[in-house]
Amino acid sequence: MRELRFRRSGRLAWHERAEPAIEGPGDALVRPFLAGRCDGDTLPIHRPVSRALQAGMALGLVDPVVGSICGSVPFRGPFAIGHECVAEVVEVGPGVAGLRPGQRVVVPWAISCGTCPACLRGLTSKCGTTVGAGTLAAYGFGPASGAWGGMVADRIRVPFAEHMLVPVPDEVPSARVAAASDNLADAWRAVVPGLTAREGGSVLVLGGGAKSIGLYAAGLAAAHGATAVDYLDDDPERRAIAESLGARAHPARRGGTGYDVVVEATSRPAGLRRALRALAPGGECTAVGYYVGSGTRVPLMRMYATDGTLRVGVSHARAALPELLDFLRRTGFPAERVTTRTADWDDAPAAYAARTTKLVLSRPPLDPENAG
Repeated sequence: MRELRFRRSGRLAWHERAEPAIEGPGDALVRPFLAGRCDGDTLPIHRPVSRALQAGMALGLVDPVVGSICGSVPFRGPFAIGHECVAEVVEVGPGVAGLRPGQRVVVPWAISCGTCPACLRGLTSKCGTTVGAGTLAAYGFGPASGAWGGMVADRIRVPFAEHMLVPVPDEVPSARVAAASDNLADAWRAVVPGLTAREGGSVLVLGGGAKSIGLYAAGLAAAHGATAVDYLDDDPERRAIAESLGARAHPARRGGTGYDVVVEATSRPAGLRRALRALAPGGECTAVGYYVGSGTRVPLMRMYATDGTLRVGVSHARAALPELLDFLRRTGFPAERVTTRTADWDDAPAAYAARTTKLVLSRPPLDPENAG
């Protein structure tokens, strides 16, 4: 079978490997037919960062946790890439009663068991059963995060399948949840809990780094009744998408303070500091990007004075998916507007390297009923 592998910056290729098999009673095999490209995947694809990050760790300039996620030479190829997909169930183990072949499912990016203390707290990306002594157990990050492979593949094995695999409601088009495995769920956690606690609050999104996450966050904020949603980005195409989702879009240089919820999606330390200074008293900032430097500065005294909260960390997609998918079912929120390019599955090596905001790879499902 084929899987897409990252080889080096700007180069990806199909690779032939053995078909996965059911290894335990709780396993399932699934066939991805839509695969979204995570915002974070573009870091090694568009920039040759491996040696720079390795040198930075050796000099103490880059936090060594980067190596525990992406390897001692971070993002060194070849490795199987991709960790967002909509799939159809192909086969289930004898211990799986709640899933059936042909069912349409979202596969979360991180592997979790659903029963350990971390999972029961909603920290499904820090599962005590699968992560063990490491940092992550996940698809598409390379061997340092486990031998799970990537999601741009003919088949993938999913352990703890009844917990891991989340059925897509019949009313929800597949294209709408192409990023639900990670980026859409990440945006959900960045705005929805904060707005739930601050009904009618105002929202600021600093976009341009975590490109699709910022757009999903702006749209979700508007859909959840924020009194104002300001989206800042210098890219006119993304500003137009944000406006179509109900946000007010402005160039990145625009200022502003007094926001109840701020989403920092520039993935830059300067953006993080700007986001924290934009908080209203008691406000909450969620940073969704990578801040690899070992000495990233934040304005702690400003946060003290405004009683601000900073949330930073991996997203726990599996914990968010039931509520997120139900919201999409009830409201018809058009998350697919964020997709700026849809490419044929066979063209993945070239398409995955494209410089576009949100790429989705597509092929026909085996079951025509999943085509929606």
